[in-house]
Formats: sequence, C-alpha cells, structure tokens
Amino acid sequence: MSTRIAFLKGHGTENDFVIVPDPDNTVDLPPATVAALCDRRAGVGGDGVLHAVRSAAHPEAREMAAEAEWFMDYRNGDGSVAEMCGNGVRVFARYLQHAGHVTEGDLAIATRGGVKRVHLAKDGDVTVDMGRALLPEGEVSVRVGGRSWPARNVNMGNPHAVAFVDDLDHAGDLLSPPPVSPAAAYPDGVNVEFVVDRGPRHVALRVHERGSGETRSCGTGACAVAVAAARRDGVDPAATGTPATYTVDVPGGRLVITERPDGGIEMTGPAVIVAEGEIDTEWLETVRR
Repeated sequence: MSTRIAFLKGHGTENDFVIVPDPDNTVDLPPATVAALCDRRAGVGGDGVLHAVRSAAHPEAREMAAEAEWFMDYRNGDGSVAEMCGNGVRVFARYLQHAGHVTEGDLAIATRGGVKRVHLAKDGDVTVDMGRALLPEGEVSVRVGGRSWPARNVNMGNPHAVAFVDDLDHAGDLLSPPPVSPAAAYPDGVNVEFVVDRGPRHVALRVHERGSGETRSCGTGACAVAVAAARRDGVDPAATGTPATYTVDVPGGRLVITERPDGGIEMTGPAVIVAEGEIDTEWLETVRR
C-alpha cells in the first residue's frame, strides 16, 4: 500500500490551489485534511483544494459523466465544500493538460455548479464559459467598520455581494467576513467584492472569499463584478445584442470578462502549474486525529 499521495500546486492570477489527482475517488479528504493541506505554514499552502476525480467515480458527478469525463471536487481553504471556483476551473484544465488527459482546444469539466465549457489556447490563456449570472431581487448592503455601501446580489453558481467603493482600502483587512445585510439573502454565506473604477469598462477589486478569507483573485467574483458594473453603467447585452467586455484587475493579475447577448459569460486568464510532489500519509494521519 502506498504511503504517499501525489499532489500538484497551481495558480490562476495568484489564486492558488493544491491539486490532488484521484481518478477513482479513493482519497479521503475530510474538512480537517483539506484545511491542513491549505495551511501556508504547516501544510502545502493554498486558497483551496482541487480534487481531480473522474465524473463516473463520484456520486455528485455521475449524472454529468456523459458530458464531462472529469469532475472538479472543489473545497475551500477551511475544508468546506463550494459550488464553483472560476480560477480553479482554469487551473484544473491546465492540470488535465499537464497530466496528458487533454490537449489544446475545447473540453468540458463537471462542477457542482454544472458542466463548464473550457478552451485551452495556444498562448497559454484559458477561457471558461461560466454560464449565466442570476440577479436576485432585493436590496443588500455591506459594512466595514463605520462605513456601509449598497451591494449588488449576483449569483454565479455561488453567491456574491458586489459593492462599489471610492478606495479599495475601505475594504479593511478582510481577515473576517464583512457583515452583509440582510443575512437571510445569503443563508450559506457569501463572497464579498469591493470594486473601484480604473477606466472605461475597466475595474479593480478586492475580495473576501467565503471559507478562504481575502484571496489574490476570484474568478466567479470577477464575473459577478463585470455584470454588476455593466448594469450600473446601463449595459445589458441581452437588450443591445452586443457583447460587453470588462477588464477586471485583481491583486494577482488581470482577467477579461465578456457577457454575451445570450447571457453566457466568458472568463479569460492565465493558469499555471508550478510544482508537483507527494504528500506523506503519515503526516495526514496526524492531522486527522
């Protein structure tokens, strides 16, 4: 019996992940193990874990196996399960290419947010069809210290509250989740984006990701921000018949988000594999106790 488990480390605009290849879904990854792997001092370090499983081998993905061979079983840095991770999908696709499972071109990846269509370009960028944004009705607001801002409720397969501010420093340290009201709008927690304008259809953000804290990038967050900015600017591709593209700067780089007239949203950005190695299962056993 092997005493070690293979892993890789990758990032998309510095949103970084521990990748655990497990085609047959035999590796047990309870929340404590995921949190230990993501620990930046005592573990490998990452904003989350990408558990790479064949769809047919995972009970949550079997119904998607005919469309997508691989399932991205994504976990937040605290070990909690998440529906989707935009940067994670790009890195997951890059891993599949790195491992020889796919080549340049188009592929499908199963996630808890549905099957995502991905394109691996020759220039190294990865484009993901992120699906449609849902814009739940009702007013929400975000508070940091003594300041409060109205926020746009956007769902990209996971929940977001997007607040436009004058200065990104107004977001504070983002060590703990910014309070969002009403709490009932987000019964399972929320990702919170603070956004400033950089130019025409060009914005920058900081984000507190649910279950991970402040991260260097958030792909679904960048999509939510682009949609919120477009509606604020009076832009709706479904009404105009013209795609709308926003450049979104994140602390770890830059993403380009396009909303099509059919409502579909495409995210384009880099994805890099930086290392691979083995996890000592004796260490894993100690963190499970």
